[in-house]
Amino acid sequence: MTGTLILVRHGQSDWNLKNLFTGWRNPDLTEQGIGEARHTGKQLKAAGYVPDVYFTSALRRAQHTLDLILEELEITEVTITRSKLLNERDYGDLSGLNKDDARAKWGEEQVLIWRRSFDVPPPGGESLKDTAARTLPYYDAEIVPLLKADKTVLVAAHGNSLRSIVMAIENLTPEQILKRELATGEPVIYKIGADGKLAEKVAI
Repeated sequence: MTGTLILVRHGQSDWNLKNLFTGWRNPDLTEQGIGEARHTGKQLKAAGYVPDVYFTSALRRAQHTLDLILEELEITEVTITRSKLLNERDYGDLSGLNKDDARAKWGEEQVLIWRRSFDVPPPGGESLKDTAARTLPYYDAEIVPLLKADKTVLVAAHGNSLRSIVMAIENLTPEQILKRELATGEPVIYKIGADGKLAEKVAI
């Protein structure tokens, strides 16, 4: 018996397009992002996936992505669990800044450290390690039991909150997860065994 976990990073947001650090700020999807979310819904429908349970963050871009996927799946009666514990990494003082402007202010090397190190947070923000410290207990407590019970679970969230979950599922090192990019609007699908561990990664 295996459960199915579908992870979807939100479609392109307005601030992705503008090259801004977003974090817990709350922009919506661009037209491209809307198209990416709809494409994911069509992919899942074509592959025969019908999720039993839905999770998303407290942020608009992830919620909108999930709503569009549900439209494409033609699912209308559904309970969605929203939690800020699935929110994107908080970029603190970088939030709202253009990435080029941040490099000009703090230097390219320092901004790269904040963006790509595992455990060095930007001023007032979170590192990926900090993000994992809130996402993984939530994943273990709320999502893993459903997967162990053979449910299909769809999580629409963010690049870094999902990367922390991917790191745990695939047993990746900090160095490995820092090289892993999750594309906007593209699903990552796992089969999870009754022991809560990875059984198979599924291509779609």
